Amino acid sequence: MLHTLRDLGVRIALDDFGTGYSSLSYLRSFPFDKVKIDRSFVTDLANGGNGHAIIRAITSLADALGMETLAEGVEEFDQLDILRREGCRNVQGYLLSRPLSATKVREWMHEGEEEKKFRAGAS
Repeated sequence: MLHTLRDLGVRIALDDFGTGYSSLSYLRSFPFDKVKIDRSFVTDLANGGNGHAIIRAITSLADALGMETLAEGVEEFDQLDILRREGCRNVQGYLLSRPLSATKVREWMHEGEEEKKFRAGAS
């Protein structure tokens, strides 16, 4: 079913990679476009644990398999900096925004467009 969905253009992400039932064998068996790195590894970055090595390994593996990575639970600029250095290009978490309703997302996107228009006119 996942292969059929992907053939239709649907992008597929493996959520909470590295925990629970997500395993390396899934990366070989299913057509994932993105691997979402579990927030527990991101939280570990601030504690001086082995989070750096795990993030680096996941991003390297995803790159080798032609997949993107997204880190969950980013709450601090230090975490964002480390994730960027380790090759993770996509993040989600409270550092960027609290969860928003669809209406609020549309408003946020519209505000961004107004700012872009203002900047373009000010040049």
